[in-house]
Amino acid sequence: MSTAATTETKPAPAASEKIMVKVDGREIEVPRLMADWSGKLTPTTMIQACELAKVDVPHYCYHPKLPVAGNCRMCLVEFGTPALGPDRKPILNPDGTAKVVKSPRPAIACATSISPGMEIYTNTPGVKQMREGVLEFLLINHPLDCPVCDQAGECKLQEYSVDYGQSASRFVEAKVHKPKVVDLGPRIMLDDERCILCTRCIRFTKDIVGDDALGIVNRGSFNTLTAYPGKAFDNNYTLNTVDICPVGALTSKDFRFQMRVWFLKETRSVCTSCATGCNIIIGSREEKIYRYTPRENDAVNGPWMCDYGRLNYKWIGRADRLKDVLVRNVGQASSLSHSQEKSETGRMPVVHSKVTWTAALSEIADKLKNAPAGSVAIVASARQTNEELWLISKLKAKLGAISDSISRTGAGDKLLVSTDKNPNTNGAQLTGVAANSMGTNLPKIADGIRTGKIRTLIVFGEDVTGHGIGVDLLGKLETLIVSDILPNATTELAHYLLPGCAHAEKRGTFTNTKGRIQKFMKAVEPPGDARPEWEFLHDLVYNVTGQDGFLTIEGLFNEMAQD
Repeated sequence: MSTAATTETKPAPAASEKIMVKVDGREIEVPRLMADWSGKLTPTTMIQACELAKVDVPHYCYHPKLPVAGNCRMCLVEFGTPALGPDRKPILNPDGTAKVVKSPRPAIACATSISPGMEIYTNTPGVKQMREGVLEFLLINHPLDCPVCDQAGECKLQEYSVDYGQSASRFVEAKVHKPKVVDLGPRIMLDDERCILCTRCIRFTKDIVGDDALGIVNRGSFNTLTAYPGKAFDNNYTLNTVDICPVGALTSKDFRFQMRVWFLKETRSVCTSCATGCNIIIGSREEKIYRYTPRENDAVNGPWMCDYGRLNYKWIGRADRLKDVLVRNVGQASSLSHSQEKSETGRMPVVHSKVTWTAALSEIADKLKNAPAGSVAIVASARQTNEELWLISKLKAKLGAISDSISRTGAGDKLLVSTDKNPNTNGAQLTGVAANSMGTNLPKIADGIRTGKIRTLIVFGEDVTGHGIGVDLLGKLETLIVSDILPNATTELAHYLLPGCAHAEKRGTFTNTKGRIQKFMKAVEPPGDARPEWEFLHDLVYNVTGQDGFLTIEGLFNEMAQD
């Protein structure tokens, strides 16, 4: 595994000496050294200087988070350096400025270091001709099928052809045909005819992931990208190659031909698959989520994310989502007898009736206000937002309730995946809803139900039947209040079932494994009568404790921050 593939916090690079250069006639001061793809200080390159000067230099193979290859030549620029006399001192013009001599040869901006007094020219007639020539060579064998290409709208070859290319092709010979619709791996499809051999995918897989799985075979015009013979391209980061592919060579099987990207609404959000909290963009249209893509944040995930987190969204649109506020019918609370057992569940199905939010919350508030101290327990989820957990903590304090959350752990890696599979473990613990050693209070809650001390259980987003509080114990409760997104054994037995929202259907914040509070926005509307948990928790907390003071999620966050 490359040392560059870790997400550990690196010390800030030492301040670098500044030097003066000119970019298209404008003088700018830039550091002599800048951090490269691995975070190491290296001499500043022309393309970095141009970026600081806010001058766009087109490029294909260059990527700021990958080793420099310098093989596409799209970033060719002209430059000049101060002329030196026999004494190796700069020759001065009559006005006292250094005389700059233009180099007879261009340079690739991605791999050429700057020097004091250098002048970089990115818009000369010569540079324009070079770009036209590079694009003409790239398009010699490239299929002209932009209308049916899945990368249309996100293709740099398409964009640069319009911005820097020629209006007509001079190529009349037959194009070289390469393999199409190649099954490169379980999540990746390859079209070798569209590949421009930038090697971004090869360098990412080898140097960032540490899986030297891709390479180029054959020679000349017959060069093709391929995986190692006999092996599929399969690691947990393969879909990042789709993001960094500048053309339509690599496409995601999941998103391929699903939606044109210009139709998608993009919403800033956070991945909830583990405690890393990768920053993402949710692409949606007409209340349907089509994809997650990484949103660059060097403090969290850089420009990458894992494949599992990227594809962990389809449950949000499941047909069996909980959509209605339900109340268990009178007489069903404890009437299940052994003689009524079913073969699969062991119990007859519980009957619920649909009610309004107002009616359900009013009944719940009355029951909680009349509940004896210590007779209520709360199982919250570390997949809930900071705001929701904070409101639950207020409810817990008022009721004198015992509470906890359920721990989720699994395999991690050295790049992004955390062993903590809850997105907000820190939030649950900081608000006091979860025990410091998460899960230690669950046996106490189970014992309390067994002895009859705990008569009311409130569950948010968890199926407690798989964590020591089985169906038999839930049947002993006087009141079981459950809020969840998908049906499970706990929701089936609830006296009050409150449909909640996925993170993509609400706003809020999570606290990731490094203690960073991250905000996410609402991408789609929830189905049916489902509501963000913080909204109905606000009403419930107000009805039970009398605490109010905010009308919006921003007001709730500010009140939480002052607590």
